Amino acid sequence: MLMERFEGYIFTALCSTNFLVSCLIFSKITREQREPYMDELFHVPQAQKYCHGRFNEWDPMITTLPGLYLVSVGIIKPLVRLADLPGDVLCSTAMLRFINLLFNGGILYLLYRLVCRLHPKEKTRPAARRILSALSLSTFPVLYFFNFLYYTDAGSTFFVLFAYLMTLHGCHKASALLGVGAIFFRQTNIVWVAFCAGTLVAPLMDEAWRAAHAKKTDDRSSQVPLSPSGAKRVLLFAADFLASGGHVKAVLCVAWPYALVAVAFLVFMWLNDGVVVGDRASHQACINVPQLFYFLSFSLFFSSPVSLCYERALRFLQALKRRPLLFLAIAVASSLLVWKLTAVHRYLLADNRHFTFYVWRRLFQKHELARFFFVPAYVFAGWNFLDSLKSRSLFWTSAFLACVVAATVPQKLLEFRYFIVPYLMYRLHMPMPSLPRLALEFLLYSAVNAAAVYVFVAKTFRWPDSGATQRFMW
Repeated sequence: MLMERFEGYIFTALCSTNFLVSCLIFSKITREQREPYMDELFHVPQAQKYCHGRFNEWDPMITTLPGLYLVSVGIIKPLVRLADLPGDVLCSTAMLRFINLLFNGGILYLLYRLVCRLHPKEKTRPAARRILSALSLSTFPVLYFFNFLYYTDAGSTFFVLFAYLMTLHGCHKASALLGVGAIFFRQTNIVWVAFCAGTLVAPLMDEAWRAAHAKKTDDRSSQVPLSPSGAKRVLLFAADFLASGGHVKAVLCVAWPYALVAVAFLVFMWLNDGVVVGDRASHQACINVPQLFYFLSFSLFFSSPVSLCYERALRFLQALKRRPLLFLAIAVASSLLVWKLTAVHRYLLADNRHFTFYVWRRLFQKHELARFFFVPAYVFAGWNFLDSLKSRSLFWTSAFLACVVAATVPQKLLEFRYFIVPYLMYRLHMPMPSLPRLALEFLLYSAVNAAAVYVFVAKTFRWPDSGATQRFMW
């Protein structure tokens, strides 16, 4: 009891320190960039319309639902009246951006609670690992940077994590309601509502799978080999499971709140004639399979302090030696997918303010065959991703992979912000790293954050046909 209270004091002090540091960075960025920048040019005026009660006005260039603006107005108006602040402060750019700092504090707390919930065995070990793990993930570079601008990422991530925490605690009605909130920030969060439901269905399928193989004499019969035949076994079993009336009833008994959200989302899509609210010409879904490969490479880089080690590299070489034809087939299939299903958004090629512009130009556009050179890295990144999750059950992993594919492949634009939630989910479900590895991860994230903020603030430039100051960002 005493140790838990001491851990609570340490975590509270950490939250206060984190908020103070974030406020200092926020102050610096806001002083340097006082006016709305990039997507803020759409978000800030729309929020200000809501602040003045003009809820019937909508900017057709905005693609997401108005969750960010509704929450902002709901928080800012009472605070301004309570503090008796002047009217020009109401929904100013700085005040609107400050909302995401509040979300940042909430995300740190949610990550801490999720770490404690997902790794219960760690309760007997030093609290520093739980606290440092939560702190490190809250400073995940892409997410942390957008805490200082008026974007939807912080609020979207907050509601997704909150919904998942409620799922883990068995509060499924609350989780589904929070999932609706997440969808109001970004429609694609329906994928993570489905993931919350999938975490309920997966144990039922795992139990049925074990029962189906319990009477077999082969002790390895319940294990699935990494092969086409193994994948076929899983798919056939899943189809039989879902086709069974008894199983469907059992699934609906536990997952009906999420099913209601799914039905409501389908109705929304029918009425809206699609997922995107506005600017549909620039945000059309497509089959962009290499987007999954980019995500796996992205995850390999940012998880390298906690996922890469000599033993894992040795296991990969052993797997490569045992199944060379399988890995060769995967590499060939990946090459074909890169060749036939690579989609390049015009924004990626035209906007030199984003880091992805330079990643694409300097890595993928150097030569017409350059994109194929990374296929071996994709194969290793995919293997490392799966190996990091091997402690999770078969059908949980299958559900998670399905959600990762659904969250990445339909996206035409290479945008690191789309990787935030899938990466955090991946990292949360990895085995708890050691304290030195967590410290190394935190140092990596801090270095990347410092570089990103420095480049945004100090390395400005101007376009030849525009006098406005431009800045580099994620």
